[in-house]
Amino acid sequence: MNIMDRYTRAQDGFDRIVAALAPERWDDPSACVDWSARDVLGHVVWGQELVRHQATGQQFASRVGAPGAPNPGQLIGADPLGTWRAARAAADAVLTPAALARVVSTRAFGELPLEGFLVALTTDFLAHTWDIGHPAGLEVRLDPDLVPGCFAWSRQFDMRLPGGIGPELTPAPDADEQTRFLAYLGRDASALVA
Repeated sequence: MNIMDRYTRAQDGFDRIVAALAPERWDDPSACVDWSARDVLGHVVWGQELVRHQATGQQFASRVGAPGAPNPGQLIGADPLGTWRAARAAADAVLTPAALARVVSTRAFGELPLEGFLVALTTDFLAHTWDIGHPAGLEVRLDPDLVPGCFAWSRQFDMRLPGGIGPELTPAPDADEQTRFLAYLGRDASALVA
């Protein structure tokens, strides 16, 4: 499976949770400290806009939805699912082979091909699928073909900084790989907010 296949599958898993969330749950707390489910979605939509700009070589200065930003939910209107799907479609439409090879500058990873940045976003999609779905009481089974690679990537690129992932948690000795991955990212798979 290539990077784009993995990225698309991560987006698809995220889309399923966004589509399943009841309209009245969007302002409930997410698994991200200080962010509602709407804020997490706003962050992801912001990320899709960032990708679209990177792919086309356009300047992108907005920090509204950046990691750790206050109130990224302001990017989401009355139709969270429609807003997400429109942002995804606009970004995906410009992810040509030439765009994927374009070297982009990122705050977290320095300069790298856009395709390499999508590896990071694949992990981000898995984490945020959990962050929205689990507190709302939805059953979240992350794509088992994606978890091992995202877990390995997370251990290689430690993002424990303000606006990044929280402290690593200790899962039960018999925890499955999804639970261990989430614990590494500071997510407690046993805690439900709903």
